Order: sequence, then C-alpha cells, then structure tokens
Amino acid sequence: MAIPSSVARLRHQFRLDPDHPSLDLKPLKGDGRVFRAKIDRSYRALLARAGVGADGVQQWLIVAVRHRKDVYHQLSVAINRVTGEIEFVDLGVVGQSVLQRAGLQLTPAPDDHDAPAEPTPAPVVTERPAAPAEPLLAGCTPENLRRLGVTDALIDVALTVTTDEELDQLIAGAPRLTAEVLTGLGSGMSVDEVEREITEPASTELEPGFENDMAAALTRTAVTTVDDDIRNVLAEGDFRAWKVYLHPTQRKIVERNYSGPARVSGGPGTGKTIVALHRVARLAAALPPGHGKPILLTTYTKNLTADLRSRLTSLMDPALLGRVDIKHIDQLAQSVLNENTAPGAQRSLINDDRALDVLREVLFEHDEQRWDAEFLFDEWEQIVLGQSLATRQDYFKARRAGMGRALNRPERAAIWKLLDQFTLRLNGMGRETWAQAAERAARYEMERARKIQTRAEHKADIGGGDLTHLDDNSSAVRYLRHRYRHIVVDEAQDLSPAHWKMLRAMVASGPDDLFIASDTHQRIYDRQVTLSTVGVHIRGRASKLTLSYRTTQEILDQAAKVVRGAAYDDLDDGTDTLDGYHSLLHGPAPEYVACADWTDEITQLAEALKQWSGRDLPLTAVRDGVAL
Repeated sequence: MAIPSSVARLRHQFRLDPDHPSLDLKPLKGDGRVFRAKIDRSYRALLARAGVGADGVQQWLIVAVRHRKDVYHQLSVAINRVTGEIEFVDLGVVGQSVLQRAGLQLTPAPDDHDAPAEPTPAPVVTERPAAPAEPLLAGCTPENLRRLGVTDALIDVALTVTTDEELDQLIAGAPRLTAEVLTGLGSGMSVDEVEREITEPASTELEPGFENDMAAALTRTAVTTVDDDIRNVLAEGDFRAWKVYLHPTQRKIVERNYSGPARVSGGPGTGKTIVALHRVARLAAALPPGHGKPILLTTYTKNLTADLRSRLTSLMDPALLGRVDIKHIDQLAQSVLNENTAPGAQRSLINDDRALDVLREVLFEHDEQRWDAEFLFDEWEQIVLGQSLATRQDYFKARRAGMGRALNRPERAAIWKLLDQFTLRLNGMGRETWAQAAERAARYEMERARKIQTRAEHKADIGGGDLTHLDDNSSAVRYLRHRYRHIVVDEAQDLSPAHWKMLRAMVASGPDDLFIASDTHQRIYDRQVTLSTVGVHIRGRASKLTLSYRTTQEILDQAAKVVRGAAYDDLDDGTDTLDGYHSLLHGPAPEYVACADWTDEITQLAEALKQWSGRDLPLTAVRDGVAL
C-alpha cells in the first residue's frame, strides 16, 4: 500500500481522536517523549509531543515512519543546544560494529496486537581491521563534540568510529547539524574551523530551560515532509521551483542581521545563489515604502544576470521586485561612465584578445623579450588598474600578492614604461578595455562617495543645519546620496579590484550593506582579490555551505582528488578548501574514459548522453534519512 496516503489517513484520524484504539498510541520505554502509533499491520508512525498550541490543543510532531521491526526503544527526540531545533535520533542506522564498541544494544519495541517484532539487524561493516584501529576522531573529546552541537545520543558513538565507511553510516541518519559537524571533522577540519564555519552560523540565542520547551523548539524547526517537499519542487518540468528552493540549513544565513559586509562561500551546488536570491527577497521585504531601487543584485555576466532575474521573478512579489536593480557588473560600470561622460566623448570598448594584440605590437616595437604579453596584461589589469595606480612611484610601492612572480625595482620601472606606452596606444585609438572602464567607473563612484562623506561631515559640524550655502547651484550636489542601500553579489570570485571599489563606493558602510556569494574554486578569470584591501571587511561575518544538492558523493570524491593539495584564496587573505564538502545524493561511480583530444572528448560525451537519455539513471537522493 502507498505509505504517503496511509500517513495522511493517520494524520486525519489523529486530529479527530488521538486516543482512538486503532492508533494504539504508546510511549517508548527509552525516551518518554517518543510515541509510536499504528499506521497499518506493518508500519508505525513515531511521534513526539510538541507543546500546547495557541488554541490550547496538544501539538504532535511526526518525526519518522518505520517498519514495525525497526522500532527500537533507543529512538529519541531532543532539542539541540546550538540551534534550538527538534532533533530525531535513530541508532538503527549505525553499523553494528560501531554500536558494539560504544557498548550499545538495540532492543525492539514489540506491539501488543502483532506477533513480537524482531529487530532488523543494523548494517554490518564487513571490512574490519585485524587489530583495534584508532578512532577516526581521535583528536576530539566529548566536550568538543558537545560544544560543536553534536546531539548527545551520538557523541559516544561518533568517538568510536574508526573508518570513513562507518562515519558515512552514522552521518546518513544523523540530525542536520550533527551530520555537518562530523563530516567536517572527518574530512580534516579542526575543531576551531568547524566551530567557526559550521556551528556558529547555525547557532541561535536560547533562553534558560530551552531544552524542555518543545513548543518553542517547534517554532525554530523547519517542519516538512522532506520527501514530498523535494518531490514537489522538482515536479515543475523547468526546475523553476527547485532553483529558488531554500533548504532549512540555508535559512539562518538568509535571515541574519549583519553589522557590515557578509559573505557566504561553498563548493559547487551548495546553494550560494539560492541564498543570495532569498537574501534579496528578505531585504526587499524590509524596505520602507517608496518607488526607488535601493537594492542592487549583480554578477559578472549578462547570461547569469538573466538567470537571476528569472529566478527572482518566481520568488518575489512584482511590487517588491520592481525595487531591485538587476545589472551585471560591466553594465553597471557603463551606466556610471555614461552618466559622467559628455556626449560624443565616450570611448569604444575593445575586447581583451584585441587589446593583447595591441600590447604585442608595443613589445615588438621595443624589442622586449623578458616578459610575454599575457603576463604584462595581467599585471596591468590586476595591479595597475586594480589598485588605480597613477604614477610610477605608486607602482613601485604596490602590493603584488598572488601574481606568482616577484619583481625588483628596475623590472617594475621597465614594465611601467611598457604599460604606459600600451595605455597611450589605446587612448590614441579611442578605445578602452572592460577593465579600464571598470577602473574609471570606480574612480567616479569613489569621488561621489567622497563628496557624500564631506557633506555629511560638514552637516555634523554645524549640528545638522542647512548646507545650501556650502553647495553650488546644482541640485545634484544638494541631494547627492549613495546609489543603493543594499548590494548583493553573486559569483563574486570573478570580480576585479576595480569592480569591488566601485561597489564599495555605491553603498554606505553599515548594517546589511554588502552580501557576497562566492566560490574561488570556480573562478573563471585569474583575478585574486583581497576584499579588505578594497574596503570590504568580512571578518566575523563569513559563512560556509558544505552540503551539495547538485552532485553525487561519488562524483565529489573523484573531483576532490583532482584539486587536493591545490591552494585557493578565500577573498580575505586566507586559503579555502573543500574540506567538509559532501552530498546526500548517491549514484554510480564516475567512469574514466581516455580521449585523444578535445574533439574526441566531446564526441564520446555526446554518445554517452545519447545512451543515458534512453534509460533511467540510477540516482538515489537521501534527505534527512528519507530515500527519494
């Protein structure tokens, strides 16, 4: 019989009369807060009292549906000490060898009206070490795990795990925060790193006695029938709902109030863009009445901007959507330049390939062979333009971290001369690159911000009085203000220093000013930016997403081997890794196919896609312990 329809009937009967004999509602012996109710001859619903509602009626929460043979007295419900959410723990998913080492024995909870239930043996780990192995989390103490938010029922069990396979079994059935913490520790993250990147972003301020207040905990818990919820959002053929679906694990990042710029990072498929979109919606909902566009949503290409607009349309009320300015970063720079350039004086844009040809011409004319054009072009874009260096002396003192090659003073002098000639050549052609346009736009916006600051300081000095006597006759000066109240940046890893300076100048420093979604592992352009050097300070306001919703664990395992050992910056003078990055999706192991060249690779890939399109692919998604 169909379990979803049976559960629906159970819910209906339970609302009518929870004491009806057909439900056979009884508490388990292990945890008095867990009850089991009969769905049919084979299946049982596990429920917990969740406090009394506003109407004075007892609330109940269905925490799981189990075959009667899999109902144990060790099932438990608790309130997490970090998140304040209700958690359900089922030790039945833990490997038998792990339970034995932890000194635990599952005991069945037999039914009175059925034959005594025999427990289904828990999965047994077949590969066992010949000698006692060292625990996988040997460097952790029970107090470490407790501080990180691991549920009490799994702390001792987690500390007895000796292999990755055993840890995977434990994580598969663990509550959300516990699973993410153990995944991080198991992948090599330190206790401090896990606390900073996983525990702290999920934490909630809790009142004394929270551990006994199930009604309050229920308000903090995202309650869904997870399997139905995800099926529903995937049901739309174009995946529109899935593309804006916000999982409860991401909600805290979206809803938090930040005292300044904030950043969320994560590997591919962890939902950074989803978080950014919901952040826009949340900020828009909090706006005071008006008709302006105080929120900017930006990214680095036109195609990505179109995708963001499409997704945001399905997420927001049209009236609020109208208050969001959605532009890609170069479009934004061009609008600033158009506003500040006299008609007919605009420079036409030249793409990077053509600009490189111009630079090669300059090198040929000077018979310069010490550096190739590509190196000098990067030096020009990232250092000279990125730091708005106007003089040779500025270039001598410029910081060049991440450029991969040190330069002494004579070399810098020679490079400055070549790049000066290159710039003059472009100017003579009436052309400029996108990077030059961004740098000019940044200077205009920084000057605008300076005028706003100067005006604010003057006003403060005279006690907030009228400044008309200090202004010229231009209303643009008197009513000058920052362009935006909030800026949200998606795919931020590909923005240049000039882009960041422009964005920083477009919004006043303060609460919720900048929200940044990035992943330096997915950087397309060779741009390494330290945000603090361009006035964007995110220390203490950085979050990391580690759960992928798009890629199977089998693919992640192989992909991680490719980048293992490589260093990636984190946009804040530190390094970023994929430690703790995992998936609850499972599928076949990737197949390695040798290809002679790019054309052969595309041909073989196309053939594989044709084969796959003719059959169902084996893919199992597991969310919160529910197989989809």
